[in-house]
Amino acid sequence: MSRTVVIRWTGGQVSGRWKALRRPKGPSILLAHGAGTNQDHPGVVGLRDGLSGRGHQVLTFNYPYTERGQKRPDRQEKLLACHRAAADWLRVRDEAVVMAGRSMGGRMATYLAAEGQSCLGLVLYGYPLHPPGRPERLRKDHLADVSVPMLFFSGDRDSLATPELFDRWIRPLPLVTSEIIHQADHSFRIPMRSGWTKESLLEWMAGRTSEWVGQLGA
Repeated sequence: MSRTVVIRWTGGQVSGRWKALRRPKGPSILLAHGAGTNQDHPGVVGLRDGLSGRGHQVLTFNYPYTERGQKRPDRQEKLLACHRAAADWLRVRDEAVVMAGRSMGGRMATYLAAEGQSCLGLVLYGYPLHPPGRPERLRKDHLADVSVPMLFFSGDRDSLATPELFDRWIRPLPLVTSEIIHQADHSFRIPMRSGWTKESLLEWMAGRTSEWVGQLGA
């Protein structure tokens, strides 16, 4: 079971879910939710439980707008301040931290890492390379400033990171490992004929994440 915690910083406070383990087997993972969800979304919970089941302590948290019950994300500065506070909360409990995130949450993690936030690596589930319908507004320049390994999970039907753009701007980065999921969209919805269920896909992603994280030097 996860324990509800409070994450505070000078701009306010939000709730988090902390899944601690008596005998963790690897780095702790900070897992951030996407723009249209929260930390209790089934996709986030599925990843959290899958990672915890493989020996990782996991912290999830709500961004301020989510905590208020609103749908429109806060300004980026506020999102980053909250995310940074969650990372600092976790580092007090474990110096070996990997920052992971779904869509917007992963994007915020990359900004923090590019600014020098301490972590062993980044895991990005559906990185939003550009806003919806705006492929010319690429969110890529800061990735060159990230100095830790990055693992990207991306669907080949992701309208926020088309295979052409992903192959051009993400794959060539020297610290990137990528997993392309055939027929998956940005939300990792995938046709039943693929052989995957939502649950089995999340379980596989958690397993691949744990395998990759286990190769990082603590």
